[in-house]
Amino acid sequence: MLAGISADYYSRLEQRRGPMPSEQVLGALARGLKLSPSEREHLFALGGHSAPRRVQRDEEASPSMRRIVEGLADAPVIVFSRFGEALLQTPAAIALFGDFTRFEGMSRYLVYRWFTDPAQRAIYPPEDHSLRGRVFTVDIRAAYTADPSGTAGEIVEALLAVSPEFAEVWRLHEVDVTHHHELKRYRHPQLGELELHSRRLTDPDEGQDLLVFLPEPGSPSEAKLQRLLSMS
Repeated sequence: MLAGISADYYSRLEQRRGPMPSEQVLGALARGLKLSPSEREHLFALGGHSAPRRVQRDEEASPSMRRIVEGLADAPVIVFSRFGEALLQTPAAIALFGDFTRFEGMSRYLVYRWFTDPAQRAIYPPEDHSLRGRVFTVDIRAAYTADPSGTAGEIVEALLAVSPEFAEVWRLHEVDVTHHHELKRYRHPQLGELELHSRRLTDPDEGQDLLVFLPEPGSPSEAKLQRLLSMS
């Protein structure tokens, strides 16, 4: 009933009696069975078709990411789209970095703000700026390589038009910059410098990354973060 096909036809499909189903029938079955993107692709393969390209969420955090964030409410956590747009932040992340979700236009994307907005760079010590710029460029290159004519292409085109620095880094064609497991330094207007690990959880089905920021246990940065949380 949910798929809009008869019970007899569905039974014949399960028993491999009759012709192969159409893409429309497979899509209806996937919706009726509430299949995950990977299960949907498998169903289409069984039916002799290629699954339609996944529509990844670019404007809001996926339900699975949202549930994880709710369980980490006391930690600084940000969910980013594959283009570097902040889709969701915990109150601790807003207190630490500011509200990244408030931006509009091209400024929604972290890489664009990095190369055009000095306030974004104030979060990091000046001596780390070169590495941060390379890291953010590598991230947008990954999205650009997957879909150069889409949103990532628009971001890259806009940055090439306004930022000679970005153009120089872009020409390096870097695809990997080791940084994810390093202890990173961040600057806060009231608390000064904090050293935090950032851990990344990726949802490949939705094309989203969850970053959680954690201090070393017993460190001065942990004490500063606890103080920040008590103030927010």
